[in-house]
This record gives sequence, structure tokens and C-alpha cells, in this order.
Amino acid sequence: MNTPLVTRQGYERLQKELDHLWRVERPEVTKMVAWAASLGDRSENADYQYNKKKLREIDRRVRYLQKRLDCLKIVDYHPDQEDKVFFGAWVEVENDTGEIKRFRIAGYDEIFEQKDYISIDSPMARALLKKETADEIIVKTEAGVFTWYVSSIEYEK
Repeated sequence: MNTPLVTRQGYERLQKELDHLWRVERPEVTKMVAWAASLGDRSENADYQYNKKKLREIDRRVRYLQKRLDCLKIVDYHPDQEDKVFFGAWVEVENDTGEIKRFRIAGYDEIFEQKDYISIDSPMARALLKKETADEIIVKTEAGVFTWYVSSIEYEK
């Protein structure tokens, strides 16, 4: 099960998505379905079938967002987090070969379409929790064991 945590920005983004789906996309697609249905034979009507499928996808996402938003816990920045890695932190890490990665530790629902976000449930995020700048971390994954060093930690306040 995914940890039901979310940053305030992530929660607001999910709420906007739900609002857009419900108030904009769903009514438009519903009109298209009604128009296509009025043309007659629905079994061979590509517009009807396509828009009906799209309507089901919208409804599925709306149901998911409504349920998920109810159970998510918003985690805001707190001054006690300063200089340590916790949920919502922007972290930069470097390995021995000089490879640098920068990402934000966020909730599962926030990481999609955000290439610089990682889930709090990922091995990297779990290894980073409570670490400080210059700390060494060992990340164990199916691909092997990797060593990284924390270069910087920042929070959106």
C-alpha cells in the first residue's frame, strides 16, 4: 500500500485536476456522447464508442481522486525539518563517479508527470530520511547496492 501523504502543492494540484475533470472535461464529453447517440446506430458509431470510453475513463479518475483526496494527509513544512531530509524535501545527491541527481521526496499520487519527484516509498527516499548534508547513504535495490552522498537539502516554505 502506498503511504497516504501529500505535499500541500500536490494536494492542490490533485484538487484542480478533479475540478477540471468534473466541471470542464466531463460536460464536454457528455455532450459529444449525446450528439453521437442522436445519429442513430450506436454499434457502428466510432464517435459514440470513443467518447463513451473517454467518459468511463474520466468517471474512473474522478472516483479515484474523490476517494484518494479524502484519505490523504497533507504534510506541511515545519522549521524542525531544516537541515535534515524529510517528506517534501528537495534533495541533491552525488555518487563517487560525480553523477548528481536532484529530486523532491513526495507522495505516491504526486510523482506522476513529475520527472524530478520520487515517492516516499522508494528505496532512495527511505534511505535518505533523517539524513543531513554530507551524510553517506546506502541504497539497496534489486539492481544492487549504491552509495550516494547528500549535497544539499531545501524545502519550499
